[in-house]
Amino acid sequence: MNTPALPLAQLLSHTADAVAAVRAGRSLNDALAACPAPARPGTQALAFQTLRQLGRALALRQQLANKPPAPWLDALLLTALALIWDEAQAPYAPHTLVDQAVDAAKRRARAQSGFVNAVLRRFLRERDALVAATGSDPVARWNHPQWWVRRLRKDWPAQAEALLAAANQHPPMTLRVNARQGDATGYLQRLADAGIAADKAGSHSVVLARPVPVQALPGFAEGAVSVQDGAAQLAAPLLLGAGLKPGARVLDACAAPGGKTAHLLELADLDVLALDADEQRLQRVHETLQRLHLHAQLKAADAREPASWWDGRPFDAILLDAPCSASGIVRRHPDVRWLRREADLAALAQTQSQLLDALWPLLAPGGRLLYCTCSVFPVEGKHQIDAFLQRAPDAGARPSPGHLLPVPDNGPQAYAPPAPLDGFYYALLEKATKTDAAPQPNIRKE
Repeated sequence: MNTPALPLAQLLSHTADAVAAVRAGRSLNDALAACPAPARPGTQALAFQTLRQLGRALALRQQLANKPPAPWLDALLLTALALIWDEAQAPYAPHTLVDQAVDAAKRRARAQSGFVNAVLRRFLRERDALVAATGSDPVARWNHPQWWVRRLRKDWPAQAEALLAAANQHPPMTLRVNARQGDATGYLQRLADAGIAADKAGSHSVVLARPVPVQALPGFAEGAVSVQDGAAQLAAPLLLGAGLKPGARVLDACAAPGGKTAHLLELADLDVLALDADEQRLQRVHETLQRLHLHAQLKAADAREPASWWDGRPFDAILLDAPCSASGIVRRHPDVRWLRREADLAALAQTQSQLLDALWPLLAPGGRLLYCTCSVFPVEGKHQIDAFLQRAPDAGARPSPGHLLPVPDNGPQAYAPPAPLDGFYYALLEKATKTDAAPQPNIRKE
């Protein structure tokens, strides 16, 4: 980690704010948005590492202090323990981290700074014994909630440990080259000229050797390239694989933040309606399309309520990137594992089912719907589609990747990446050409 522009004690204080916010149920993105701009990059780096090691830190803090202190002070202790427990991964010397954590406590909770000092100094003295004592705790070992560990072992017994380990790795920074402006080969040369090392991952996909700010990417402001993981880059080609005529009518339901909407328009001349229930997030779709010099109709509405937004004209294709647990992208969003509860899966699965039922009647006969989630849990993937096919006799499954897991050597060879992708599920469904009636919106009864 580079030497911070701000004192480490100040960064640790902001990191404790962020960790406390996540433990109170707020997303890390929201917590970081409240952080002063000069401190944000350093705070984000420390918060990411803390959340990836929070399970171990929780177990250690329980060994060191039977009664947890007040939320911010507890978050400061957990931050320090997460950063120092494994000396090989510590971003700073452990004694430096302890000194600066105590300094942060003095600035915000002086009366408790002695307690912080005593706990952390004891950890340094007894590190080996304390780490060994927490080694059998699955939450400490895998840095995920116990229900998550249990669920993965049930759903993916052969891959569970690899999935848990992969979730704590740093993800690659993958780029999607705008097909209207160039290809991967040409963009690799632009990167090389800018001194940025990268490898080709597909005809329009590039993986950087190490992340860089988007402002450093050649042509980013002009729309030459976007940041998008390789798994998400599969959506547009899968939906377009059968070949849609120019001007085909396409719905991108749950479109924000707009990466897949943009990819569709980069690859084909389409009449796209980008729908999202969140008007603020829809603004991000607008900004994305504007930067890439692309156009789609944008509408803020609940896709489950077609009567409120559908004009009655069937769609030739529908992309349903459904709300999900985000369990496949926890290496990019390490707060997700600590925010989710097991009961959330049933609620999310119900929403996914409602979306499928509401949107399927809007698809023209012979049209295709691509269902996808950034989840590794089958309840949001295969189980969801198996149930839908049982209740939709005019729906047929077409070849598609199914579950892609973020571990090496996973998935069909046709989708094997040069580096592990994010976790995703894809199912491509085709509507029978013979129907008894024109599509009608599926109005849910309260």
